[in-house]
Amino acid sequence: MAGYVPGEQPARKRLIKLNTNENPYPPSPKVLAATREAVDGRLRLYPDPAATRLRTRLAKLHQCEPENILVGNGSDELLAVCIRACVEPLRSVAATRRGAATVQYFDPSYSLYPVLAETHGARRHAVRLDTDFGLPTPGADSSGSGWEPRAALSLVTTPNAPSGRGYRTSELRRLCKATDGVVVLDEAYADFADENALDLASELRNVVILRTFSKAYSLCFQRIGYAVAHADLIAELAKVRDSYSVNGLGQVAALATLSDRAYYRESIARIRTSRDALASSLEVLGFRVLPSQTNFLFVEPPALSAEDWFKELRERRILVRWFAGQRLRRYLRITIGTDDEVAALLRAAKRILAA
Repeated sequence: MAGYVPGEQPARKRLIKLNTNENPYPPSPKVLAATREAVDGRLRLYPDPAATRLRTRLAKLHQCEPENILVGNGSDELLAVCIRACVEPLRSVAATRRGAATVQYFDPSYSLYPVLAETHGARRHAVRLDTDFGLPTPGADSSGSGWEPRAALSLVTTPNAPSGRGYRTSELRRLCKATDGVVVLDEAYADFADENALDLASELRNVVILRTFSKAYSLCFQRIGYAVAHADLIAELAKVRDSYSVNGLGQVAALATLSDRAYYRESIARIRTSRDALASSLEVLGFRVLPSQTNFLFVEPPALSAEDWFKELRERRILVRWFAGQRLRRYLRITIGTDDEVAALLRAAKRILAA
């Protein structure tokens, strides 16, 4: 099998890193202080395996109960937990029940999905997004490549990655209602979008909403994610999660994050403003920029191939993301950086075009 390929984490210093969708701004000072204070004798102890305080605080934020929330080691662990709990390995089901072994996802979307499915021995079913990366109409088409309502687990990145396209809650509700199995709405980038689908977790019993503290809340290093769903579904997911998977310092940092939401509202607004400004500047230079509801832009560059742009920018110490797949190879994904990093990217782009 082919494993998941993460964005480059460079060893070289003084690189402008716009390739892994990290928040360019540091955590709140309150988060840094709380984390430092927690570095004491507690390090010898196991953390709370249920992340009770964090679940209680998240439940208050989302106006639900702690039983509706499961905290994981990043949302990646929770994706694996959902597959483990909901999907039968293909070898253990009859051909007539292949839906019980099916993990369904859109193409393109988060490239970890097929890797997790294959690791579990599940049947992978990729549903091609429209040419503008919009959602297709639910229901299998004559080729069998459309949406399968009986899939055991469906994974939907919303807003989408790598395209950045946002989806309306009404679209997602229609998709979830048309599906018998569990639908995971992976909302890693929801804080940068105009709307989110969190209400569907309380409205529909087969919906799991995934959120992360990595993208908007500057805690990639601590690996904290959580799921919101019906209490019965959360209870089943909790049975198959790893023990002590959420480290104690991460729980402390996430709690402190939730106590300083004003700080993050400001940084999120700043990223959204920078995103729109960068999109306009790149369009002036001849880039085709897709509409984005995330903290990155998906662009088709002018003059050179996207692969050549990727190499040229790297020569100038600027990292962006390029995907070699046939459908995506014409595009670059550019994370929104600080004002100085965005200015450096634009200067480099102008020099490349002038060469």
